[in-house]
Amino acid sequence: MKGKVLIAVADGIEELEAITIIDCLGRAGAGLTIASVQKQQITTCREVTITADCLIADCTGQVYDLIVLPGGMPGAESLSKSVKLVEMLKEQKNAGRLYAAICASPAIVFEHHGLLADKKATCYPAMADKLTNKEAINQRVVVDGNCITSQGPGTAFEFALKLVELLFGAQKSNELAAAMLVKRP
Repeated sequence: MKGKVLIAVADGIEELEAITIIDCLGRAGAGLTIASVQKQQITTCREVTITADCLIADCTGQVYDLIVLPGGMPGAESLSKSVKLVEMLKEQKNAGRLYAAICASPAIVFEHHGLLADKKATCYPAMADKLTNKEAINQRVVVDGNCITSQGPGTAFEFALKLVELLFGAQKSNELAAAMLVKRP
């Protein structure tokens, strides 16, 4: 199993999603890099300060098993405007490696940049009209090939545990869910 993960952040991201992803993947043993598309210290949509490990420019040319984007506004818009991040995501998709987004990011980043072409996806319900393929918009977490999407803060644990499963296997995901008292459907 692999576990080198890039989590992209920006001012205005949804902190519950970001921290849940970071926490779950970290507990599973993933090698995490938190990279900002703006400045190293960001402020989330609810005024929580997060210090990134580095800037996204420091990550270009590296290979990640997973690139994941939290949502939140205007954070998703800032992620979408990062040319370097979008290039990395397109390379990730084309190489068949995992790429994932939650909340506004599937619509604002993935859909906008063609990363959902021929993919089923979900996103924050208020953003669902932006998705071309609406077949899976009511699902909490959607996996279509190497693309994983989810709806928002209330689905963050399911999303993060699915990422753990895809990187480390179902047993690891189930063990982590049990240890954190997350009830699974």
